[in-house]
Amino acid sequence: MYKSFYNLQRNPFEITPDPSFLFPTTRHNEALASLYYGVTAHRGFVVLTGEVGTGKTLILRSLLGLLQRRDVAFALIFNPTLSPLEFMRYIAGDFGLPVTGKAKDELIHVLNGFLLQRHQKGLTTILVVDEAHHLSPEILEEIRLLTNLETSQQKLLQIVLAGQPELDQKLDSHELRQLKQRIALRCHLDALSLNETREYMGRRLQIAGAPAAGEIFSGPAIEAVFRHSRGIPRLVNTVCENALLSGYAKHAATITPEIIDGVARDLRLGVVAVEQKNSGARLSKEQEQSELLLAVKTLLEVRDRMQEAETKGRLQ
Repeated sequence: MYKSFYNLQRNPFEITPDPSFLFPTTRHNEALASLYYGVTAHRGFVVLTGEVGTGKTLILRSLLGLLQRRDVAFALIFNPTLSPLEFMRYIAGDFGLPVTGKAKDELIHVLNGFLLQRHQKGLTTILVVDEAHHLSPEILEEIRLLTNLETSQQKLLQIVLAGQPELDQKLDSHELRQLKQRIALRCHLDALSLNETREYMGRRLQIAGAPAAGEIFSGPAIEAVFRHSRGIPRLVNTVCENALLSGYAKHAATITPEIIDGVARDLRLGVVAVEQKNSGARLSKEQEQSELLLAVKTLLEVRDRMQEAETKGRLQ
């Protein structure tokens, strides 16, 4: 809708993780290189963490795009809230193995045979789990057991877990210390700096057909995008996409900080958590007052009953 107005060939700020829009910050390059090395060198177990919206899924898709050129087979799990049996069936099914009616031990046997065949041909096989911070301790224990599928020289299955920082907290727990010791590489994605946000927006606009970010977004507007998004790429995309729509509706050739501030208000960025906190405080205070009144009422009733009992005792 706004593409022709701003002379764009495609939408520059789509939220879907398109590898063609990968912005190579130092951290993203290091993360992608670490994952690629960990898999191709058969290190066995690699972990990627990062806050919500920092580009973990985009890194995974970029990794798989690189690996597909090497005849790599992979199973991708993006909904890890499964039972151990469902988890094993999903993995085997994604590799094209028969799963109907098979128990977990049978699935592991079939999977091991599949991995050995690929190893003998010099081929790599990967299990990728996105949103891994949702994995239960039971599933993480199953993953530890999968790391036992190996020859005397190397691991048969390369495992990549990607998730929010809560994943690190789980892996640091005492019950998962055996799994933690098997992690060969760990990498973490942070939010973008102001300069990186400016370059990130410029790269996306350039890919979409614009010569530079400054042609559409003013300098102060870019700073406003960074302030409201806190450098989180997904929020940068959301704010910029809505700003372009708003600018088009207002026939604004250049996006101003006022437009960005208006979009941020409409998206309620930085507002919900504060309101929830205040609401919780009000609710807690109201509950405390109600409980206090109930306690006073109960004490008065007990006192009245005791006085009635004493009066009856004297009359008798």
